[in-house]
Amino acid sequence: MSTGGVAIARPARPFFFLGLLLAALLAGCGGGGSGSAPASSVSTPVANTLAITVDRGPDGTSINSPFVTVTVCVPGTTDCRTVDHVLVDTGSFGLRLAASVINPALALPAVTNANGLQVGECGHFASGFVWGSVRRADVKLAGETAANLPIQVVGDPATIFTAVPRSCSNTGFNFGTNLGANGILGVGVFDQDCPTCANSAAPAVYFGCAAIGCSSTTLPLASQVSNPVRAFAVDNNGVAMVLPQVPVGGTENLSGTLIFGIGTQSNNQLGTATVFTTDSNGNFTTVYKGATFGSSFLDSGSNGIFFDDPTIPVCSGFYCPPVPLTLSAINRSSSGVSGSVSFTIESIQSIGSRTVAANLGGDIGQAGAFDWGLPFFFGRKVFVGVSGASTPGGTGPFWAY
Repeated sequence: MSTGGVAIARPARPFFFLGLLLAALLAGCGGGGSGSAPASSVSTPVANTLAITVDRGPDGTSINSPFVTVTVCVPGTTDCRTVDHVLVDTGSFGLRLAASVINPALALPAVTNANGLQVGECGHFASGFVWGSVRRADVKLAGETAANLPIQVVGDPATIFTAVPRSCSNTGFNFGTNLGANGILGVGVFDQDCPTCANSAAPAVYFGCAAIGCSSTTLPLASQVSNPVRAFAVDNNGVAMVLPQVPVGGTENLSGTLIFGIGTQSNNQLGTATVFTTDSNGNFTTVYKGATFGSSFLDSGSNGIFFDDPTIPVCSGFYCPPVPLTLSAINRSSSGVSGSVSFTIESIQSIGSRTVAANLGGDIGQAGAFDWGLPFFFGRKVFVGVSGASTPGGTGPFWAY
């Protein structure tokens, strides 16, 4: 998986909540999944745009959190629920919804393992985990549908999922359903969220659950929580995210667009965007102040740009320079393509309580990593090419902007 992730919107502290989602597991398998849907070429247009809103979120505390609305249905039926404030995350893969926004009225069928046991998942993230069941749903995004897709229901109240397995709880903080969102839409550069789990139960990601408890299990790729984009009939080779520029000091609510497909319709052409192919973990390289960060990624789910610079003062986890700093870095793809990036870091104290902050940053707390979070997306059209999918810019995984 990508080393990207989602940020829980909480003031005065960095939050890349879904950061580094199972990155170590992906490293062990050599890359992303194998989506069954073919990459589409230009075809009959469908509604492929979803409105993005950056606001305070369902609990009123979010900052730099891009939300969309999704619809989930019992597969093959019109029994559906529409869920707002689902966080768009280019650093994770798959749809995760809080049980409270769909249960108990929506009876989604359970995913089972080879022994017929219902499956639970421990979603491992940089700063904690989420636990819940794996169920199937028809996922509708704009005019696109991912039919019978495995999704995670976080905090599923079913009795067999109420106790978190110890091998899951030992991995860090349990976010429960305190996500700062009603769910997370993972549309990163890979398909499934744990390819190694198809052959090994060791990562303690998927669990077979019964009345006596839950035990780690293998799970075929087709049953794993998956990026819904690859399951679309068309526009299934990636996404583009478009957000307007934000002034220094930030602003309140912001609107943007999530576009499905790359080079499949007139609104998702690469144009002059530079393609940055990734390594098998979904990363490229950033060079900043002479230091090389080999685990770099574009992550709409992180609310700031997170990197290591001990010369910048820190206040409550975020950088707080006395005056705004104009900085630069060079991004380099796995194939050697490079390009410079200019960015600004201003103090969290000057941003205050604004909902949208163009220049928010902080210490990533991880050697070799550079997280280009949501501020990078402001004023850009950023493309995410999914692994194994053909596009006019080449076969994914790649980032482009």
